[in-house]
Amino acid sequence: MNLNICHLYPDLLDLYGDRGNILALAARCRWRGIEPVIQQASLGEDLDFMGMDILFLGGGSDREQGLLVQDLMRHEKELRKAIENGLVVLAICGGYQMLGRDYQMANGKILQFLGIIDIWTIAGEKRLIGNVVVEINGKTLVGFENHSGKTYLGEGVTPLGKVLFGNGNNGDDGEEGVRYRNVFGTYLHGPLLPKNPRLADLLLELALKRRGSDDPLTELDDSLEELAHQAMVKRLMK
Repeated sequence: MNLNICHLYPDLLDLYGDRGNILALAARCRWRGIEPVIQQASLGEDLDFMGMDILFLGGGSDREQGLLVQDLMRHEKELRKAIENGLVVLAICGGYQMLGRDYQMANGKILQFLGIIDIWTIAGEKRLIGNVVVEINGKTLVGFENHSGKTYLGEGVTPLGKVLFGNGNNGDDGEEGVRYRNVFGTYLHGPLLPKNPRLADLLLELALKRRGSDDPLTELDDSLEELAHQAMVKRLMK
């Protein structure tokens, strides 16, 4: 079996080691005998969202977002259809923001985004930066945030998790990220997936289930990853 993984705009959205998320997904596929087919796509390229199993969008600057959103708008209907069909998406920082309604910049200008998820972002007066611990269903995610945008969720939109340490979406409401269908939006860089193998496997499980496979993933020895994860949680939460 293979899995089609698309890294969208790797040349423009790759802050703070975000490419490591693709490397982690590919490695965890190969260790299980699943062949990852990695597609890198940038501005102006044709995209088959329905043919993808996992889509990854990393983080970038406000300037890059202004360029990229115009390109993404060409594909908005196809991307929305694929997401409603269960496409697995991991979107970080700028990529996360672009799935929402809009971004109000510091000068008051509003960038219109895709509007696939009912979230919006405004430029804050200070950067929200540092390590983060997030609780999801009794488990933890760890990562690193560095953003001035403050994102807010619309009524009925579900956050990815609860902030235990750090700022999260906006530093005000104690929420981090968003979960919509199989879309995971977050401000956690680092990269995220090598630090959180359970989340990486959840993305793979959802992608395989969409393909029609209900077989559980082969267990991997994640003892070193878990030790590093727990060491970070203990250091931050002491």
